[in-house]
Amino acid sequence: MHEFLNFLVETISSLGYAGILILMFIESTFIPLPSELVIPPAGYLISQNEMSWIGVIVSGTAGSVLGALFNYAIAVYLGRPFILRYGKYFGVSEKKFVKGEAFFIRHGNISTFIGRLILGVRHYISFPAGLTRMNLKKFCFYTALGAGIWVWILAYIGYFVGNNKDMILQVSRRWSIYILIGCGLLVLLYILWHKRNKSIR
Repeated sequence: MHEFLNFLVETISSLGYAGILILMFIESTFIPLPSELVIPPAGYLISQNEMSWIGVIVSGTAGSVLGALFNYAIAVYLGRPFILRYGKYFGVSEKKFVKGEAFFIRHGNISTFIGRLILGVRHYISFPAGLTRMNLKKFCFYTALGAGIWVWILAYIGYFVGNNKDMILQVSRRWSIYILIGCGLLVLLYILWHKRNKSIR
């Protein structure tokens, strides 16, 4: 699988910004293609003046949004009845689903933004958004915001670390921890803000 992913990255990356967009589209769906194999090499090419910061960030973010919209569309197409009927086979009871649905309706914006920054969540956060028919403009905005930050971080890593895959993965893991801490603080602020608004009402 690792050799196949390397082959895939090298082949499509030869297409330049279009290759980044395609790869990040794939990465943003449920297909397990790590973004750590896509963006850092582009960051390295930025350091070699072969690509630009704007081009890499725009194409990477656009690919992520398109992939997220693909997942969103699947969730809309399958819809609520599908989950209620078959969710029990995957450990999702109707009670759990309704509870999760209510939570996402109330807190979909911050959930989408933070979800795009967390490994293992970013690929699937679009599904609850689609199931609850989250406002498409808001979905695209918060997806682009979270994805854009992650793309910038990975490009930054590649720019300074170079094209060393082992080092890239090591530094990416470290940054993932920083992001988790940042997301935790953001959630705390959001909870405090939410409680304050409730008390004012």
